[in-house]
This record gives sequence, structure tokens and C-alpha cells, in this order.
Amino acid sequence: MNIRVWARVVSLAALVLSGLLWGAAVNAAGEAENLRQKFTALRPHLENNQFQRPLYLNSAELDYSIRGDIYAVVDYPYPDIGRAFNDPDRGPAGLCQIMMLHPNTKYCRVVSGKPGKMLSARIGRKHEQPVEDAYDMEFSYRNNSVPGAGYTRIELKADTGPFSTRDYLIAVSVVGIDANRSFLHLSYSLGYGFAARTAMKVYLGTLGRSKVGFTRLDNPPEPEPRYIRGLRGVIERNTMRYYLAIEAFLNATYLPADKQLTRRLTRWYDATEKYARQLHEVDRQEYLDMKYDEHRRLQNTGEQAVLQGDVKR
Repeated sequence: MNIRVWARVVSLAALVLSGLLWGAAVNAAGEAENLRQKFTALRPHLENNQFQRPLYLNSAELDYSIRGDIYAVVDYPYPDIGRAFNDPDRGPAGLCQIMMLHPNTKYCRVVSGKPGKMLSARIGRKHEQPVEDAYDMEFSYRNNSVPGAGYTRIELKADTGPFSTRDYLIAVSVVGIDANRSFLHLSYSLGYGFAARTAMKVYLGTLGRSKVGFTRLDNPPEPEPRYIRGLRGVIERNTMRYYLAIEAFLNATYLPADKQLTRRLTRWYDATEKYARQLHEVDRQEYLDMKYDEHRRLQNTGEQAVLQGDVKR
């Protein structure tokens, strides 16, 4: 190929690439604006709600899928959140730190897969459990952020999960709303087949019959609140757990590395206890002991790069 032809090929490639990047930036700018408009529309709910914090939660149950959405104002500047999530190495590891706060997550590490970086996780009981007995899940990691547009979006997807569940999606979108605060949208959804639906219905009718979500069914409010139950209750509880994990993770990023783990664990647990009717599962010390053991197990298997922090009791 002569120099003139080569120059034309390079020029054309650059033009195509710039077009793709411009299109991505335009799309991100539109999504960022949509999220800011959502903040304006939800402001009355953010300022007055049952959560005693600027947060709005919604859930939906379709034929064979459930979804929970949380919109919240967080007291962290957008540049700080962008750095925490968008760093090529620390970002995916941070998602493991977030997931490990959930009582059901027994193990999480970043691995390389065909589509790029992935999160290899083990999902099990809310109590102490050998990692080999937990269910192995792989989440693909995708960063759709466009920092120049002031927009962060991270997605985790898993094709399959425990009890024949499928099509997991955890998506986090963030925009800045002023110099010190950001607006965050967390979406959590999954699908299931007939067998999984039957198993969940049996659980919710027996061991889980006392569990409730956050949506109130008493309108006007009654002295004793009536909350949503069933599958919508399941998705609302887990969506809230992941939101509180994101908040605890962001709060801990301002501390030295050796102090971050304890801050994440204690802040997450204390936050969930504010909604004990929905989220209480284990006592504080049992939770801390279990999580310190799980993090120590990660370090003992050479995964210090995935989760760092003090593991002292």
C-alpha cells in the first residue's frame, strides 16, 4: 500500500472513530439530561418520604421478571464519584467491594473474560458459609461513562443465578447536581422461569412469610404500616441493600486504605438497621465477624488487589 492510500485509510478510520465517539458523547449527554430531569420531577418525593433521606424507591413485577429502582441524592461531588467508578483498575475492584457488603455475597474478584473484565462472585446464605457451597456467578462489566459529559454509567450483567434465576442487571448512573452533591440512579432486575417462581413462592409462603418491602399499601397511612410483600418485597430489599452498599463504599473512599474496610462494613450495617423491619437479618457482631472472615479468605487466596483494608477484629 502506497503512502497516499495509507493516508486516506488512516484519515477515514479517524473520521469513523470520531463519529462514533461524538455519537456516544451525544447519547451520554442526553442520558445525563434525562437523569437531571428525573431529579427535578422527583424532588417532592426526595424531600418528603419515609426513608428520612433524599431517596425514592420504586419496584415492578412482570410475568417472569422483577425490577427495583432507587433514585437518590448523595452528598459526594460528581468528580469524586467519577474517579471512584471510572478508574480502569480500581473501578471494577470497587464494585467487588460494594457487592461484598451484601450478606449473600461470599466471594468476589475481578477476572479477565472474552468481553473484557468480569466479576466472579459466589452467592450464598446470609450467614456464615463455606465458599465452595455458594453459587458461582459471573457478571460481565461494562463502563458506559462519558466523563466529558458529566455522566457515569456502570453495568453488571449475569446470564444465570441461583435457583434458575437469570438475566441479572445491576446498573448505576450518576450525574452531578451541584458542587457537593450528585444524583444517583440504581436499577436492579432479574428474570426467572416457572421452577424459580414456584420455589420463591414457596419460600415467601413459609420461611419468608414475615418479610416485607418498602412500598406502603395503606393510603391514607394507617397507625400500623402495611408494606408490599412477595416478589416486589424481595427486589425492594435487595435494591436497598445495594444502594446502601454504594453509599458506604463512597464514604469510605475518603479514608486511608487500611481504614476503608471497617468503615464500609460498619456504615453499611448501621444504615440497614435504620430499616430493620425490612433489612435486619443477623446481629451486628455476627455480620462483622462473617465479613472479616470472608475478606481474610480473599486475601489468603492472593486476592489482595480485589479487596483491601484492615481485617482485624
